[in-house]
Amino acid sequence: MTTRRPSRKSVARACLRAALALGLGLVPSSAVFVVHAATTQRVVTDRNTGLAIYGIDPVAYFTEKKPTVGRAEFELRFAGAIWRFDNEGNRAAFVADPTVYMPQYGGYDPLGIARGITTPGYPQLWAIVKDRLYLFYTADARAAFMTDPAAAIKAAEARWSAVMKDLSE
Repeated sequence: MTTRRPSRKSVARACLRAALALGLGLVPSSAVFVVHAATTQRVVTDRNTGLAIYGIDPVAYFTEKKPTVGRAEFELRFAGAIWRFDNEGNRAAFVADPTVYMPQYGGYDPLGIARGITTPGYPQLWAIVKDRLYLFYTADARAAFMTDPAAAIKAAEARWSAVMKDLSE
């Protein structure tokens, strides 16, 4: 007997519950979240649903300044993943220039990339630096990154092409 796959709606709810717990201080900033992501892909995807960044709208980080759950009616398949958007305008913006809105390093934590490992970023732990989106595995990783973003980005950039060679397209 096989186990039932979680619905996309249940995955989105789980992300929102985790975000609420983190935002209310119910979870310590050093907490490690269990991320059920495929870490062999060039874009971090939920291995159960195929959704990039767990169905969070990547454009909303820029327009709403917060993670926003995308809707199934505004889906797009791009770069080996399914991306969801909150509205048609966000979807159109992404289509026009996906490199602006996609998380850097395919959604992997930049500090992990700097060490040569693929640690999937969590969509509720994010930062925009120089108009680029970065996702982090833990709040501590985000805090370390924010102490010197330029150095962290430089270290990640130095390793990214080598790390990418081990990832499937």
